[in-house]
Amino acid sequence: MSGNSDEDRLDEIRQQKMEQLKEQQGGGQGQGQAEAQQQAQQQAEQQKKAMLRQYLSDDARQRLNSVRMTKPQFAEKVEQQVLALGKSGRLQGQIDEEQMKELLRELKPESKSFDISRR
Repeated sequence: MSGNSDEDRLDEIRQQKMEQLKEQQGGGQGQGQAEAQQQAQQQAEQQKKAMLRQYLSDDARQRLNSVRMTKPQFAEKVEQQVLALGKSGRLQGQIDEEQMKELLRELKPESKSFDISRR
């Protein structure tokens, strides 16, 4: 009897080891896919930066970076707008600081005002 239970136990351990090996192999493929995705994301980010360098003057880029420090989502929205303008061919030359200020004013979200009345 004890010989049979030892064999069963060995079979269980073998089965667990096989499952662990399969999980590790499957995880390795997922990791390679994640690395490829991360690399593609970095490449897209570098392309975006290169295009922004092409469309923005140094002063406009500095202003956009200042905005990014305080409002990252808003800066992303402005970048998307600049890239869209550039891709559509509606930009003549580079955007300078004054044009960037105007663009920021146009894209600035409406400020919410609250009227508080005391009774």
